[in-house]
Amino acid sequence: MVTAHACTDPKHHVHDAAGFVAAVEAACRDRGLRLTPIRAYVLGLIADAGRPLKAYDLLDQVREGEGPGAAAPPTVYRALDFLLGHGFIHKLESVNAFVACHHPNSRQHSVPFLICDNCQSATELEDERVVELLDDRARALGFVPQAQTLEVHGLCAECSRRKARNEERGTRNE
Repeated sequence: MVTAHACTDPKHHVHDAAGFVAAVEAACRDRGLRLTPIRAYVLGLIADAGRPLKAYDLLDQVREGEGPGAAAPPTVYRALDFLLGHGFIHKLESVNAFVACHHPNSRQHSVPFLICDNCQSATELEDERVVELLDDRARALGFVPQAQTLEVHGLCAECSRRKARNEERGTRNE
């Protein structure tokens, strides 16, 4: 049975970076995976950011914080590959950035994202029906999907309200 999750709060399952890293460490133990210090460090930076982070921003932060592995680009990219491959983070293709997955205990999965073009926030839209609908429609056309990337750009609720207030003020001043 398909379930829809009503969560639209980007921090719904990630209460704090340390708690998120601890949940991923537990998931790694359960799956027989090794969360190395650099992987944990990169994951913590992504979870703590509260917004999508680009790889170069991560590299800079690792260097500034003198994280494990001295921030050699291949080391950080390997950490990202591991975290992506096991479903602990998502890559937002349209903005080439990374965000923590809301469900550190689940395997890699497709999920639509709502991306604000103003504040660059990204909300994981937790509704399996959207993913299944796209998959089913593709298969009905004889297409065999390998991966899905669905990213909807626009304004988040806060930016939309702010824009409406500014527009209202502008019309009153005319």
